[in-house]
Amino acid sequence: MQHATAPDGVRIAYQVQGAGAGPLLVLLAGQANNHHWWDGVRDDFHADRSTLTLDYRGTGESDKPDLPYSTEGFAQDVVAVLDELGVDRADVYGTSMGGRVAQQLAARHPHRVRALVLGCTSPGGPHAVERHNDVRKSLVQQQPGAARQALLDLMYTPAWLAAHPGPYRTLGDPDMPGYAQRRHLAASNRHDAWALLPDIGAPTLVVHGTDDLLNPTANAPLLADRIPGARLHLIPGARHAYFEEFRTVASPLVLDFLTTAPQHR
Repeated sequence: MQHATAPDGVRIAYQVQGAGAGPLLVLLAGQANNHHWWDGVRDDFHADRSTLTLDYRGTGESDKPDLPYSTEGFAQDVVAVLDELGVDRADVYGTSMGGRVAQQLAARHPHRVRALVLGCTSPGGPHAVERHNDVRKSLVQQQPGAARQALLDLMYTPAWLAAHPGPYRTLGDPDMPGYAQRRHLAASNRHDAWALLPDIGAPTLVVHGTDDLLNPTANAPLLADRIPGARLHLIPGARHAYFEEFRTVASPLVLDFLTTAPQHR
């Protein structure tokens, strides 16, 4: 396990895999998840490039300070890891809250991002389309296992769940302290990149499942319209974890975009 040190002294664990010759691909996970979020698909990219994942502060093998977190701060942690590796620019693929972190990274550190993919994410703030109250209620049920099952149903289709009994890597870091979970939730809820999105100069692909209720699909065209020159691709029938269940569609789509993306503006 390797670590980089953020400007505030927090140690961030990171993992590099693959030996492809293409630009390094940074993979950013969802809220309250560590690098294992990507276990099911990261090998899809290794014929062409190496991949970099990290454990957000509060997760995995990273430090877990009981201090306010933010998507901007998470982006600064990514920069610290890139600095540790001596990487000037990388491709960035963020999903869910990782897509929010990727927005901050591309807008605030534009020379570090060669090309950008935003998956199942939103701009946050008052312009975002929020999930329905019924979805919110389903995730805080008190019956044992009910909230977990609700999250599984938001992530994957019934057919996929029937064929894949687990383990599931997208349901949160099981060893994460409760205070860190709350810090992650607050960071995601406070995210508002609307004013920053027009400043993103990296070629951008926005990907979303058409059946995503956890992060409503309507957020995808909002992002694509707001980021100059962004492309939009909706995957029919996919829910929140489209990148895993629909990997045979999503991974080649992302690789093709990254391979053919024009130079950074």
